[in-house]
Amino acid sequence: MAVQYDEPIQHHTPAPPALRTPHGPLPADAPSWNPQRPSAMPHHRYRSVYDRVAVPLTDDRTWPGRRIERAPLWVPVDLRDGNQALAEPMDTPRKRRMFDLLVAMGFKEIEVGYPSASQTDFDFVRHLAESDAVPADVTVVVFTPARRDLIERTFAAIEGLPRSVVHLYTATAPVWREVVLGRDRTEVYGMIRDAAGHLARLAEARPENIRFQFSPEVFNLTEPDFVLEVCNGLTELWDACPERPVIHNLPVTVECATPNVYADQIEYMHRHLERRSDVVLSVHPHNDRGTGVACAELAVLAGAQRVEGCLFGNGERTGNVDLVTLALNLYAQGVDPMIDFSDIDAIRDTVEHCNRLPVHPRHPYGGELVHTAFSGTHQDAISKGLAEHTRRAAESGVPEGQAPWAVPYLPIDPADVGRSYEAVIRVNSQSGKGGIAHLLQAHYGLDLPKRLRADFSRIVQAVTDDSGREAAAEDLWELFRASYLAPGQEDGPVTLGSWTTEETGPGRHRFVCELHMGDDKRVYEGTGNGPLSAFAAALAGAGIAVDILHYAEHATAAGPGSPAMAYAECRVGDSTRWGAGQDTSVLTASVHAVLAAVNRARVL
Repeated sequence: MAVQYDEPIQHHTPAPPALRTPHGPLPADAPSWNPQRPSAMPHHRYRSVYDRVAVPLTDDRTWPGRRIERAPLWVPVDLRDGNQALAEPMDTPRKRRMFDLLVAMGFKEIEVGYPSASQTDFDFVRHLAESDAVPADVTVVVFTPARRDLIERTFAAIEGLPRSVVHLYTATAPVWREVVLGRDRTEVYGMIRDAAGHLARLAEARPENIRFQFSPEVFNLTEPDFVLEVCNGLTELWDACPERPVIHNLPVTVECATPNVYADQIEYMHRHLERRSDVVLSVHPHNDRGTGVACAELAVLAGAQRVEGCLFGNGERTGNVDLVTLALNLYAQGVDPMIDFSDIDAIRDTVEHCNRLPVHPRHPYGGELVHTAFSGTHQDAISKGLAEHTRRAAESGVPEGQAPWAVPYLPIDPADVGRSYEAVIRVNSQSGKGGIAHLLQAHYGLDLPKRLRADFSRIVQAVTDDSGREAAAEDLWELFRASYLAPGQEDGPVTLGSWTTEETGPGRHRFVCELHMGDDKRVYEGTGNGPLSAFAAALAGAGIAVDILHYAEHATAAGPGSPAMAYAECRVGDSTRWGAGQDTSVLTASVHAVLAAVNRARVL
């Protein structure tokens, strides 16, 4: 059986929409330089946040003049809120891998699940309670709605954990009260107090250290006086104190206003919460407007002490606030994030494995291309800046990694997060792999995986070193075709005759093929969790051990008939080689890519 990996994704390009170009008279107050006209979109259906909730604007707000000089308590919710947003929620092994990553990075409070929602979440919390996975200074957070039976199920899950936070939540905003809960303010408050009292009684009967957290879901659309009434009541009910503070978590469940509005709401709560020294003021922004990071940063300026979010921003709709961006934004301002990001690629790879979602290549700080410039002017400025940094470090007698950083276009030193800058200019013997990849993408639609870029750049450099000439895009394509495509489609010690594949059951595939090796022609078959893993198993039957380490594919142009390009990095025996395949069928291209890697390993 071959190793498990993700199967190719079919790409379909929809027809362009029938748009209605805005027309009609210009607004009367439009300046001469702005010719935009009214659209036909029904914007009147939506109300401003100021028409939906009383926003406690104050003339003496203080948050605009403050600075963030220390990191808040970061609380990752990847294992609960982020996990709920996955099409395929994490199983216990993936959850444990994510949990171990979060611990290794230095997070001290981690929300690990919703144990009353699924057996998988319950079992994972029990796994943590019954293992040595939780360090002595890490607190586990579990999530529960305000229902007695679900609270009891939650307490059953955390039994034996020495330190935990039970996170109680209820939707409090008017639309949610009326449409979802069917209760008025008094009834909702009564439901919350009943649940909170039950939670407190269960905790009193336990020897473990159990603290409490409350989230008025959709806080940002809830009446401020109601939130204060509920939160202050729970602070008293739970008998909060500085040694055992209550966490009041005020979420932007659905973003609906500019970040300054949220900051005003948080500063209002910060000023008016009773027994403030007994309360940890927490925030949980989502990203519906694309301003979740700004909401969190302004909330910290306004008095928030704790921030919940996800690594790289995974979550429902457009996601939870991105803890990677938040923490490294502080780092770029000279503030210690109190979390270790020194190997951002390893962090990204683990998150992608656990979530089975890709991180965008241009994602701030963590994307594969975030430190790569394709512009010649950017390249020139960065190159000069790096040279000047080296000169200044040498002049001051300190290592480059400790010298003050001031390089154009790079807010932080990529080396601080385990990355390096790749020069992308015209391709010759001195060029980097980024420039090669850029030309192939621009002229032939190829999007080479990162490690394949490095592999191909060594081939290009050998050729350009020998010739001493610049390599044009056409030269690069021909070299790529001969190196990676031809071994799987035209020549090689192993060739593929007829082949078929079928799904024999859920997650079970069979691959039958005729392999030609010299004068030997035989039929082999294999099974696996997908067509390619079944093909690898068939190759193993022929004495060719293949592990597929990395796979990627994409369309090379728009339109349903455009060729697909597939890339496969394979371990064949003791060798690791890349192969590529191109065909209008994604599956055919992927089979050719694996075969090309096999043939390159047997020849090189």
